[in-house]
Amino acid sequence: MSTQSLHIVVLAAGKGTRMRSAKPKVLHPLAGRSMLDRVLDVAESLDPASLHVVIGYGAEHIRQHCPRPGVSWVEQREQRGTGHAVACAVAVIQGQSGDRVLVLYGDVPLLDANVLSSLLGSAHSADLAVLTTRLDDPSGYGRIIRDHEHRMIAIREERDASSDEKKITEINTGMLVARLGSLRAWLPKLKPHNAQGELYLTDIVQMAEEDGKSIATHLAPDPLRVAGVNDRWALAQMERAWQLRQAQTLALSGTTIVDPARIDFRGEVICGMDCQIDVNVVFEGHVRMGDNVVIEPNCVLRHVTLGDGVRVRAFSHLEGATLGEGVEVGPYARLRPGSDLAEHSKIGNFVEVKASRIGARSKVNHLSYIGDTVMGADCNIGAGTITCNYDGANKHQTVIGDRVFVGSSSQLVAPVSLGDEATVGAGSTITQDVPPGHLAVARSRQIMKGGWARPKEKLKVE
Repeated sequence: MSTQSLHIVVLAAGKGTRMRSAKPKVLHPLAGRSMLDRVLDVAESLDPASLHVVIGYGAEHIRQHCPRPGVSWVEQREQRGTGHAVACAVAVIQGQSGDRVLVLYGDVPLLDANVLSSLLGSAHSADLAVLTTRLDDPSGYGRIIRDHEHRMIAIREERDASSDEKKITEINTGMLVARLGSLRAWLPKLKPHNAQGELYLTDIVQMAEEDGKSIATHLAPDPLRVAGVNDRWALAQMERAWQLRQAQTLALSGTTIVDPARIDFRGEVICGMDCQIDVNVVFEGHVRMGDNVVIEPNCVLRHVTLGDGVRVRAFSHLEGATLGEGVEVGPYARLRPGSDLAEHSKIGNFVEVKASRIGARSKVNHLSYIGDTVMGADCNIGAGTITCNYDGANKHQTVIGDRVFVGSSSQLVAPVSLGDEATVGAGSTITQDVPPGHLAVARSRQIMKGGWARPKEKLKVE
């Protein structure tokens, strides 16, 4: 018994005129990733024998944006409709007549792999299977026409539908599965529909009916999962609907979302118990939070891991950082990639940390830059302290031991190390290693002059 191979064709050639953009429509992002990237992720999850993307407008730009080794790029040089686009792809598919071809669209960003698997299941014993859904307002969509036995016999476009047919709420999503041999027979028979010579893929439904071929359908239960994007307003509405669903999922799993309408998820977020997320927080990439984490308003978290009891205060920006239990950050703090904060350490307002390890219970409370540093436990870094890690050509490391006290407005010129329990006087510029337990003061001596008179402005002569 021969097995049927699966070939997937993704249509992404259109300019998307209604987007009013120089960028190809399929490259516009939803939740931080392009629509085409999202569709290709789903397509690849089905493990097809081949994956073909039909491109036209902005073809080179799309190739550069989606450098996927398993994708065959098929260029549609003339924009002659969906039927012509699929024909371009079918011409390069190497397969048997009984193989199945799944046609998808690059502007359906919330596509669900489970729905497609069900569609493919419906297609096992049929020559053609069409994915449908129901809309409260089906205006503008092709209606699914069925006979008295509930079999699909046609797709009626809005302009051709009768008044009764326009009342039908089941619509065509455009996505379908057909046998490769059938497509090779039907596609050359497509006729132009307008002066532009466009060929419509939906016409193959009538051809299948006339040929006595079996036609199956699968109804997608969630219209959002199969909805396409035509303009920026539709994209914005879809974005917000998706964000609300993500917020709902977190809330139902035990996270307090202060305002579900003012939170953005642009990646994967995993929360422990009793976390709280305030307004205008943006999550990007992979974010993992332990129990009892609090994120205050207007924060951005990208690729971070937060331990139990972490508090991120307002207006902080965290990227590529790991925070241990009970860490406090902000407000107005920035953690850059490679920041590793041990338990109960504190990074305060207007502090930037980059590629540094901050030891347990150590504090950098105000107006400081800590870069390329290894800091021990129980340290106190005074306001305005800077680790000078760059000499104009190379980065150098600062090593700070345990229980070190650095006075305000100090500069630690790397490479340099401060031993355990060392003390640095305020305003010092440290260029040499400080041994354990030593006091280092490196600043100009204070000068006192009695009877000092301030300079006065010269009188202006009129």
